[in-house]
Amino acid sequence: MQKIDIKKELKHLYQPSVKEVVQVEVPTFQFLMVDGEGDPNTSQEYAQAVEALFSVSYTAKFIVKKGAQGMDYAVMPLEGLWWADDMSAFSTNDKKMWKWTMMIMQPYFVEDVVIEAAISEVKIKKGLPAIGKLRMEKFSEGLCAQVLHIGPFSEEGPTIERLHGFIDARTGRAGKHHEIYLSDIRRTDPTKWKTIIRQPMK
Repeated sequence: MQKIDIKKELKHLYQPSVKEVVQVEVPTFQFLMVDGEGDPNTSQEYAQAVEALFSVSYTAKFIVKKGAQGMDYAVMPLEGLWWADDMSAFSTNDKKMWKWTMMIMQPYFVEDVVIEAAISEVKIKKGLPAIGKLRMEKFSEGLCAQVLHIGPFSEEGPTIERLHGFIDARTGRAGKHHEIYLSDIRRTDPTKWKTIIRQPMK
């Protein structure tokens, strides 16, 4: 059986350096997405969104694995786009005002019909509250800068400043703050959490 690891194939996008900010061109990918708002540490809506994303992504993986193609692949990591109507909510750390789109990239060979079947299966088996909010969408960022942050989310500040400094010295920022969570935070020491921080450039 063919085993595919998209994260390895896209090493330049999913394995950046912790030492330096790099410029990358991010093509269009398809994502399973869900929108919400509120403090990710305490919001039930956030927890439900993440649970629905992973449940459907893993169900889709097994549908593809059992299908005629007989392909197996690693489920991609959780990613998040973050913003607020008043961006000062980030500098003041007013997390209840944060808005987010949580998402998991789906490999190019996973068709909409597979995702629809996975959603139906999860809906019947688990009845998750956020299941009806999921959508498949193509997402393109284009020119971006990114860097790897190691440590808890609360200590991202200096890494984000480095990233913004790199961009501001060249073109200027565009789009939404983007984070890619490479670690399972339930099982990993916070000092070892790995998070890619990405920001689109003008």
